Amino acid sequence: MTGTARPLLPALAGLVALGLAGCELGPDYQRPAPPQAAGYTAEPLAATASTNAVGGEAQRFVMGQDIPGQWWTLFRSPQLDALIRQALAANPSLRSAQAALRQARELAQAGEGALYPSVGVGSNVTREKIPGFEVGAPVPSEVLSYTTATVQVSYSPDVFGGTRRQIESLEAQTDYAKFQLEATYLTLTANLVNAAVQEASLRAQIAATRDIIADETKELDVLQHQFELGGTPKAAVIAQEATLAQVRANLPPLQKALAQQRDLIAALAGRLPADPPAETFTLASLHLPAELPVSLPSKLVEQRPDVRAIEAQLHAASAQIGVAQAARFPQFPITADIGKAALGYSLFGPGSTAAELVVGTTAPIFSGGALEHQQRAAEANYDKVDGQYRNTVLGAFQNAADSLRALQSDADALRAQVAATRSAADSLDITRRQFELGGTNYVAVLDAQRTYQQARIGLVQAAAERYADTAALFQALGGGWWNRSDVAAAADSAQGH
Repeated sequence: MTGTARPLLPALAGLVALGLAGCELGPDYQRPAPPQAAGYTAEPLAATASTNAVGGEAQRFVMGQDIPGQWWTLFRSPQLDALIRQALAANPSLRSAQAALRQARELAQAGEGALYPSVGVGSNVTREKIPGFEVGAPVPSEVLSYTTATVQVSYSPDVFGGTRRQIESLEAQTDYAKFQLEATYLTLTANLVNAAVQEASLRAQIAATRDIIADETKELDVLQHQFELGGTPKAAVIAQEATLAQVRANLPPLQKALAQQRDLIAALAGRLPADPPAETFTLASLHLPAELPVSLPSKLVEQRPDVRAIEAQLHAASAQIGVAQAARFPQFPITADIGKAALGYSLFGPGSTAAELVVGTTAPIFSGGALEHQQRAAEANYDKVDGQYRNTVLGAFQNAADSLRALQSDADALRAQVAATRSAADSLDITRRQFELGGTNYVAVLDAQRTYQQARIGLVQAAAERYADTAALFQALGGGWWNRSDVAAAADSAQGH
């Protein structure tokens, strides 16, 4: 490079350094302080009641104990573990969230390029026929070729930090995508556990209904035989037939719900309904965790993916205030052109070199108030997102408190339902004996049967609630995503694809 172009290099380097060292307008983001709460509920948490039934184990809350990344393994179900492994490998929503994170990272890295000069090259070849006498040639005319090459440099120093604030906003959007991925992961695993529990509940309800149908069928046979012997009125037989028909009518809706639940599980696992996972679930195949880790309230805002996602949006909104403020200040665009022209097709022979450096200034003078209102809009957007953040935090604490209270209530409800089922069974036996002895009419028997049927189904549902609300607690506390790296690693490994 000739001496004409060399002075441009230190000049450009100095301007780049000036842009990188400029001030940054707008507020410097500060993370909101977590709520100062000693607990999730007004009263201390007590261990849940236990009862002798499926899902009747006592549970103890361990405050401050960390949550494992694969929290569902605490249910000690190999079938559940296998199902979730399949879903994590094939669920489309998870793949979409991973792609969104990769996109956000690429956009943030692309935004960093605005801090540095943009360099382009160009070339042009021109052929021109010139009369020979003009160039001193003995021929009538001469065809000459001119080759011109240029290097074009453009740069806008970030004197007031608008570009750096924009990059800060893009990085915050990357954090948002990251925590959206974590939220998708948590929602998927929680939905799978809930779907497995619901399947187990429906299977148990179907089994209980079939047992009741078998008992009612035997009762009808007995009544029919007694009627034939003249010991029972026809009305009792008809009433029992109606009761049996009603119980049988309860079975198809349960079977339909089970089939639809299997379709849901297949979809969550990334499969078509015609190809469901092989794993099936019963309440007996799931085990309630005896000890439930409960995060400290001061840690909840750090561990809930939805809270961290809205916090990232708050950070991005803060940075956009700086972007809007910087837009109201002067800009200093710089362009530099370095070119060389040579006769012929080679640029390495004799030729001429030219260099030009232009430093401009653009400053907004009048925009009809647009820039000022854009800044106010950015400030209002920050206030809006701040309100959303605070609502999300309140909702997170409410979710945790609701789940803790639900577990204690569920344990009491299961114990009460066990007692109610036993009492209903005893009452049905006594009422049947009384009818056989002529001490009561068959209406009393029908009432006792209905009470027992409802108690059997209620017992299954009460047991299932304990499993479902246990999963809800893990979800409300964030699911332990900070203790795992599988999905994050998958997203990182796909960056180069």
